[in-house]
Amino acid sequence: MRRGIGTEDKGVRPMSDTKQETVGVIGLGSMGLGMAQTLAGKGFRTLGFDLSDGRKALAQKSGVVPVDAIGDAFKESTFLVFSLPTAKDVAGVVNEQIEGLKNRNGQRVIIIDTSTSEPDVSRELAAKLASLGHGFLDAPVSGGPSGAASGKLTMMIGGTDEDVALARPAIEAMAAKALHVGSSGAGNVAKLVNNLLAAAHMLTTSEGLKLALAAGIDPEAALRVLNAASGRSMISEVHFPTWIMSDKFDSGFSMGLMRKDVRLASELAARTGADLPMAELVAKLWSTSTDLKDTDDFTRMGAFQPSSN
Repeated sequence: MRRGIGTEDKGVRPMSDTKQETVGVIGLGSMGLGMAQTLAGKGFRTLGFDLSDGRKALAQKSGVVPVDAIGDAFKESTFLVFSLPTAKDVAGVVNEQIEGLKNRNGQRVIIIDTSTSEPDVSRELAAKLASLGHGFLDAPVSGGPSGAASGKLTMMIGGTDEDVALARPAIEAMAAKALHVGSSGAGNVAKLVNNLLAAAHMLTTSEGLKLALAAGIDPEAALRVLNAASGRSMISEVHFPTWIMSDKFDSGFSMGLMRKDVRLASELAARTGADLPMAELVAKLWSTSTDLKDTDDFTRMGAFQPSSN
């Protein structure tokens, strides 16, 4: 199944785009804050929860209504957007709010989980919520904080056709590209594949430029060649010129998060029996880069020459 969410399924009527829906955003970190601000700016009544009062205060400046408890967002929202660190966090929030979801008096709630989570966890939560009359979409995103703040994310979605159609207004507000990959868990798998390749491209592009430099070619010139030829990638076209060649290293995505995603991809390969020797090497290199802390920006993994700062 490959299609954008603009394709409507026969017999499924999307929610009216003209009715103001309430969206609760759980997690106002570098991605969640931008998504909440975008939703509020596009006319949704947006509730925001975060453990940090400072993040809630930032969201409030953009029209997001801060709530003191996650349950407050669950009580009032038609859509709930999750932006949380791990699958364990996602499952914990859902399980803590199950009783409240049972009492929604037939009003269908759809959770749009934009976290990079685990397929098995998403499938379990989707089944549990479906039994209560609610929906769960695993909908991880690509595009970074700037994409979240501008509503230009790419979203890869796993879930039922009906839930995707019903959640369309909120999804289209956050994402410039939304691809319904398949059933529950498919979005998670697609995101892990994507981030595994991004992690690999970071390493290979860095080594390519290191070789060019050692052979006496200006890395800027070598990068222009890569981006005009078959060696290019999003990493070489965006990340290297923006955050690595400039020595800024502030993309907003941490080493810890990329290490987690690469580890999850490796674990998925082991469970499925996929033989991925290159991925094993990528996972080893990311996990053993002891000179970089989890809090460092992941673009530091691409550094190929001493910083000019």
